[in-house]
Amino acid sequence: MTDEPTGVRRRGLRAGLRGWGGVAGMAAACALTAAVTLLPLSHGGADVLDAEPARHGSSLPAKADDCTDPEASLRPSAGGGPNIDAIKERGKLVVGVDQNSYQWGFRRPLDPEETADGTAKASAGRLEGFDIDLARAIAADILGSEDAIIFRAIPTNQRIAALDSGAVDIVVRTMTINCARIEQVAFSTAYFQAGQQVLAPKGQEITGYDASLKGRRVCTAEGSTAYEAMERNAFGATFRDEHDGGPQDEDLLTVPNQLDCLVRLQQGLVDAIVTDNALAAGQAAQDPSVELKGEPFTTEFYGVATKLGKDDVVRRVNHVLDEYRKGPWMAAYTRWLKDDLPGITAPPRPEYRD
Repeated sequence: MTDEPTGVRRRGLRAGLRGWGGVAGMAAACALTAAVTLLPLSHGGADVLDAEPARHGSSLPAKADDCTDPEASLRPSAGGGPNIDAIKERGKLVVGVDQNSYQWGFRRPLDPEETADGTAKASAGRLEGFDIDLARAIAADILGSEDAIIFRAIPTNQRIAALDSGAVDIVVRTMTINCARIEQVAFSTAYFQAGQQVLAPKGQEITGYDASLKGRRVCTAEGSTAYEAMERNAFGATFRDEHDGGPQDEDLLTVPNQLDCLVRLQQGLVDAIVTDNALAAGQAAQDPSVELKGEPFTTEFYGVATKLGKDDVVRRVNHVLDEYRKGPWMAAYTRWLKDDLPGITAPPRPEYRD
């Protein structure tokens, strides 16, 4: 966490991110600095990580058909364990994150309103956002420094695969806890409450997640809860990439990352986006021509994910979250999210299953 003032800096930052310039500027910042601070999955895994420690004392998750409280996690502990010890021996926490979700995980562009004393130039390209602050807090607790961290950018549909392969220790990437996923990964307690919502251009006759979507082209991220919602009820919208009489670009409607949906919306290739309202608020902040439509139609909670069986990591992260909720959480919310997602007065309360 930092104590950096955010007033003038945020206004300049937001001005630089809006509209086409925002998306292009963010992409340029990512390309410029990725090779320096990011280890991409296409080159990662075994070349930088030790072999995964054997599982010890793992707790079996509830099956999806028996699941009634997926947000319940293991009780916190400041202690260690084989997986925490392996992280300490390596000296770095490897975290799967997003680098193109404004306010959550994004690369900071050069802010023209900051002074020309070199500070702005030095910080341009640094990963920032609500999820990034939390990831750094976890690294600080385990390793004693928030900079003892390696960020790996992973697309939405590769979050679970990155954990399974050992490419990352944890994922802090707006990942919703649900019954299906707790069979695949181990989650911390909830650190944010969100909900699915529709994002569309202002003036368009789309009123939300309802019959106004009929005949529209809707973009979602592959592997997201938004895509699952459209599978349950699409209201007559087209949301799948199909070759039999449908879109020929198989990544037109179902994309690896949410920012791809915003680009397609701006290009007129799709009519609306369905995504978490927390992410949609960031996209609306980037582009004043779009807005949230209707109300959130689900209640979802984000958790920090790790590989099944790594109970010592789950307990340690929950310990960090217990402390984080006492002050740093609200500071991070005020810094990154409050302007575009107002009205939140506290983090979600933790739930435990043992």
